Amino acid sequence: MKRFLSSILFVTTLLVASACSSTTKSTNKSTKVEVSPSMMMNHDQDSMGGHEGHSMENMNHENNSQTTTKATLNTPKTLTPNQSVNLVIDIQDATGKPVNKFDIFQEKIMHLIVVRDDLNSFAHIHPEYKDNGRFQVTAKFPESGNYTLFSDYKPAGARENVSLMKITIPGTVSPPRDLEKFTKTKTLTDTKVNLNMSEKNLQAGKEVSLIFDLKDNKNQPIQDLQPYLGEKGHLVIIKSSSPLTKSDYIHAHALKNSPDGKIEFETKFPKSGIYKMWMQFNRNGNIKTADFWVKVEE
Repeated sequence: MKRFLSSILFVTTLLVASACSSTTKSTNKSTKVEVSPSMMMNHDQDSMGGHEGHSMENMNHENNSQTTTKATLNTPKTLTPNQSVNLVIDIQDATGKPVNKFDIFQEKIMHLIVVRDDLNSFAHIHPEYKDNGRFQVTAKFPESGNYTLFSDYKPAGARENVSLMKITIPGTVSPPRDLEKFTKTKTLTDTKVNLNMSEKNLQAGKEVSLIFDLKDNKNQPIQDLQPYLGEKGHLVIIKSSSPLTKSDYIHAHALKNSPDGKIEFETKFPKSGIYKMWMQFNRNGNIKTADFWVKVEE
């Protein structure tokens, strides 16, 4: 009988310990927020002097450890479409203490990617560090709907981290526009961008070169490209998913020896599906963004 009672007590203790170790999500009173530990980001440099695109999915295979940082988002209680919104992001360790030292990468302490969940809206902004783990930035959310924010930062001495946050802008959600248009040409005000790929059909897990050919209004290669955040160009890729997760996010950097008028990236798409790409570049002091939809097969 004593041995039986001891067994029951031992099992109960295990169940209580397991419940205490489970992770939780916290919400801010002013708006919907998703907080989760950041996965460690691997930032490998390729043999051509550029950077291979990295994704959270790739890191799940390469490094199963988690950092001890998390990001929380605070916003005003009243949110309105297409109005300036003050965002406050706090980076904390596992105990809730502020992480107060960061390394600069690509000329900034934090890169914040803001997309509406249907990928119809995109912004790449840079919060200002206010000390004690706190960042502040003003953003605009052009339409009502659910948005995902990917904060990209490097705690001092650590590798690049990505944290994911959520926000909802109230109001009537308009139907998506121009989704899944698989065109290879994007015409901006004074620049024509053609997308060329090393593979006719993109395949999950297979390395691919993405070459963006830039022409002026006279169909000549543009000559006034300038560095953008220390690179010839930046490429953000997000998989169309519901809900969006950190594993859907890829950030690639241009190869340094791309020919004049071209910006080239090398990356991998971790899963099959529909992806949207935003390629950003600096033409004569103006930051321009060309977006493309692509389909990735198994």
